[in-house]
Amino acid sequence: MSLQSEFAEIAATDGRAALVTVIAGESLGAKLLVRADGSADGGLGAPELDQLGVEAAEELLWAERSETREAGDTKLFVDVVAPAPRLVVFGAVDYAASLCRLAKAAGWRPFVCDPRSQFATRARFPDAEEVIAAWPADAFARLGGIDRATYVAVLTHDPKLDDAALSIALRSEAPYVGAMGSRRAQAQRRERLLAAGLDDELIDRIAAPIGLDLGAVSPEETALSIMSEVVAVRNGRDGGRLSQAAGRIHEVGA
Repeated sequence: MSLQSEFAEIAATDGRAALVTVIAGESLGAKLLVRADGSADGGLGAPELDQLGVEAAEELLWAERSETREAGDTKLFVDVVAPAPRLVVFGAVDYAASLCRLAKAAGWRPFVCDPRSQFATRARFPDAEEVIAAWPADAFARLGGIDRATYVAVLTHDPKLDDAALSIALRSEAPYVGAMGSRRAQAQRRERLLAAGLDDELIDRIAAPIGLDLGAVSPEETALSIMSEVVAVRNGRDGGRLSQAAGRIHEVGA
């Protein structure tokens, strides 16, 4: 199978990979395929170009965008395909239903996890990709683990579930781990997590209270607040008002 064919097959099966192609320079048309697991095939005509291609691919694979890169007189195009990012929601609560609806509308893949099978049902969460009635360790295992495109929102107020989910998510590559609760609840959670062996640096990764300051009241508004923060984190933004922002407003992909 050619590199182009394998890349097309990965794209067709909703996988993740980058195809790096020389679009200007001596090795015009040379290709390098870089997969999500870090393996690569092909070549760009020189070891230093291969190294540049791999580094660019590994960066853009998880930024989920395609770009051109230059090295002297050589120009590379890094073409990235990736599945939609995942939002894993712990807690089969009303907020979770609203969050799934909004995440799906935004092109994300939402999942709901809760060990309470009477609440974690498909009927209550029709917009979720999957509803998993399991404790966090088993739920994450069923999801194939946590990668750099998995965002985690903990919406329960049950310390047993909250702490179990956070203990796993905070030690993972998840770029975002948010948790619902008042500032007092967050302080109590911190004490529990410290007692469970997590250090301050890991605990400081929690976005808590979860969401942006929108003055949200209803489940739908709260979902908007959470999803806004998640999207801002994914795009490396602070989530402030555009009227007060400097620089480019909307990034345009290659």
